[in-house]
Amino acid sequence: MDVEQIQFAGFEGLRLAGDSRGDPEGWPVLFLHGGGQTRHAWGATADAVATRGWRAVTIDLRGHGDSEWAANGDYSFTAYGADVISVADQLGRPPVLVGASLGGMAAMLAEGTSDRTVSSGLVLVDIAPKSNPEGIQRIRDFMQSGIEGFDTLEEAAAAIAAYTPQRTRRFNPEGLKKVLRERDGRWYWHWDPRVLDSSRTEVVAARYRELLEAAINNIAVPTMLVRGLLSDVVSDEGVNDLASRIPGLVVVEVPGAAHMIAGDQNDAFSHAVITFLDERIRPVVGQ
Repeated sequence: MDVEQIQFAGFEGLRLAGDSRGDPEGWPVLFLHGGGQTRHAWGATADAVATRGWRAVTIDLRGHGDSEWAANGDYSFTAYGADVISVADQLGRPPVLVGASLGGMAAMLAEGTSDRTVSSGLVLVDIAPKSNPEGIQRIRDFMQSGIEGFDTLEEAAAAIAAYTPQRTRRFNPEGLKKVLRERDGRWYWHWDPRVLDSSRTEVVAARYRELLEAAINNIAVPTMLVRGLLSDVVSDEGVNDLASRIPGLVVVEVPGAAHMIAGDQNDAFSHAVITFLDERIRPVVGQ
């Protein structure tokens, strides 16, 4: 499928890189990746969504991929949420927000803290306001482990394989080059190391709790949570809490998937997203 490279202005004008697939006049579906990832994490699902008549837009979050790094080091939840609102406005129509982990937190804040409707619907990918601290710490440990870079792409692939033991191990140099950059003979993750300097994690700090509680209680658009059954991030308690706060929440559980569901079980994930779009969103937006 043809992919058009585009750019958006995020919060305070920060430049955000993106890709657009499908009919430019189609209703937008905006994909927001997790911490340490890039827009390329969504490729197969974005293609599938675009073939159904939607406009699939994937972006690199601030400090990630080809997007600009924040000069002031602002990688707070609120900054990511403000970026989402800015991009949604530039799309011209309220998009469906598909957010994994950090991207899901940004989507919830964007929709729930604004005094207007930002999106047409939310798809939260293995993230809930009440998350398992141990699972989040494992993510941070994985990101931190490569902060000094890797000697070879094979070494980076081994680190990914150790973090994702549920996957069949494959070595794809071209795929790795989308998330790594070579500097001075070493390979580094393609995100600003200051992302980890922040005390922000997907386990919400006390100072953000009141804001997030208000945001969740203010979400009225159709919402789906896709949960990996092997995930150590989203617990039963987190699912039940979210369901008690968002009326009509759809919960889809994906066997054989851990936290990064789109990478672990992409066919099942894409099917869940397309079904939600067709059954819950299309009748409302008339796409």
